[in-house]
Amino acid sequence: MTQHSKNPALTLSWPSDRLGTVRVLALDTSTQVGTVSILDQDALIAEYTLNLRSTHSERLMPMIDRLLVDTGFALAGLDGLAVAVGPGSFTGLRIGISTAKGLALAADLPIAPIPTLDALASTLPLAAFPVCPILDAKKGEVYTSLYERRGDELERCWEYLAISFEELVDRVRTDVIFVGDAVQPFRHLLSERLGEQAHFAPLARQLPTAAAVAELGMKLLAAGNGVAPDGVVPLYIRSSEAELRRRRASVPH
Repeated sequence: MTQHSKNPALTLSWPSDRLGTVRVLALDTSTQVGTVSILDQDALIAEYTLNLRSTHSERLMPMIDRLLVDTGFALAGLDGLAVAVGPGSFTGLRIGISTAKGLALAADLPIAPIPTLDALASTLPLAAFPVCPILDAKKGEVYTSLYERRGDELERCWEYLAISFEELVDRVRTDVIFVGDAVQPFRHLLSERLGEQAHFAPLARQLPTAAAVAELGMKLLAAGNGVAPDGVVPLYIRSSEAELRRRRASVPH
């Protein structure tokens, strides 16, 4: 996947002496969906996904443990980790990234940090129209970007954005395929405002998947472009509620 501008987290480098077969454990907790997977070169070995309201702190490590037990893989037998770094839920991202860092430190593994919107778009690589992932950012906003196919590559055409529904509609100039957890809450409005220009990914492709994170991560790791755990940072594109409260509290009255 090519981009007009780079995510700073992807510019760091981790030397790798294992550039042949790459076995990757991936996780994505950017949204309500919790998903983990193992990709072994060209084979998806296993993937577990839960779309529940229970917190990621309760279910993520049990999912990873179950994945490793069921596949018979050991953490030390992996070549690296891949983790979705956002945008998305602030709490979810912190849990996913801190878990990936802890596992990487324990097994001395590099991490491939993958923007969540890139991973979502990558699930529709042969789409006839541009792909527009949309994640519910609350407050009537969505996290979004736009991707177009250029030959065999998906190219990101917009910055990573947090914008209102109205701003999203105003940006759309042609047929697009929407994918992501904001499709269902906004589907009726998008169809109403955009008419036949609005297309929607099938239900099985609408939500984040760790397999997509793993596939993008595998390419980074195979090229020796994983990063050390302390180089992985969340991709926040707006301030959290806690940060906004601190800023308001610091303003003199």
